[in-house]
Amino acid sequence: MNEGIIGYLGPEGTYSELAAKTLCGDKERVAYPSFFTLFCALIRGYVEAVVIPIENTLNGAVTQNLDLLQETEGVCAVSSCTLEIDHRLITLAGADRKKIKRVYSHGQALAQCVKYINENFPNAELFETPSTADCISKITDAESAGIVGAHCRVNGYELSDENISDVKNNYTQFLLVKRGLSVNGAQSDRIFFTVTCRHRAGTLVGLLSVLSTSGINMTKIESRPIKDKTGEFRFFIEIEGNIAQAHIKAALKRIEADALSYKLLGCY
Repeated sequence: MNEGIIGYLGPEGTYSELAAKTLCGDKERVAYPSFFTLFCALIRGYVEAVVIPIENTLNGAVTQNLDLLQETEGVCAVSSCTLEIDHRLITLAGADRKKIKRVYSHGQALAQCVKYINENFPNAELFETPSTADCISKITDAESAGIVGAHCRVNGYELSDENISDVKNNYTQFLLVKRGLSVNGAQSDRIFFTVTCRHRAGTLVGLLSVLSTSGINMTKIESRPIKDKTGEFRFFIEIEGNIAQAHIKAALKRIEADALSYKLLGCY
């Protein structure tokens, strides 16, 4: 087991690495090529914890990571941070932007800058990369550009002075996920869990009413189809509350008893 090592979606310079720095300070960080390999590394003990994006204000939930949290046994989110997403165009130093023919980046970054791309490079080809920082390796000539975070600065390349996102008010929530599920003695501001409901009218409303009657504020709810059950859905719910408080514990126990299934995903 590698205590103190934090896994993140690489390569260096991604927003995930920036989130790892924010959540874990100077702890050693290791980059992985995909979210799936991150969870594999966590379960196998190669890392102490992993950092994953869970929701973006423009694109909504990162559904792959919701599914991985649900499907992976014995893990729990223990901390959270929200980062402002500040996209910048990156080119080789001195490149003439009027001659850009190819733009590389993560699919979400390309989608979030589509207006800028269409206005400035209407004939450019767009290519998706596994992460924003990964696009840098693709920029090998003056006719290629990428989209990276404002924090990503590399010798030989230059960033645009301005944020090129179509919507500037853009934030992503990240979770720090560790092995273990014990909440004894844990303190929290938010609690994240999933439920499935019986196919009867009012079952979801009944579960949610437990929150309202307990004075608990729900901060978000997201539905995801259950992969092997056509027409059935799992609900991902985040609430405000300290898991150590008796009325919070009581409400969660009641929800667990009334739901068809229940799983705690995080206390942070």
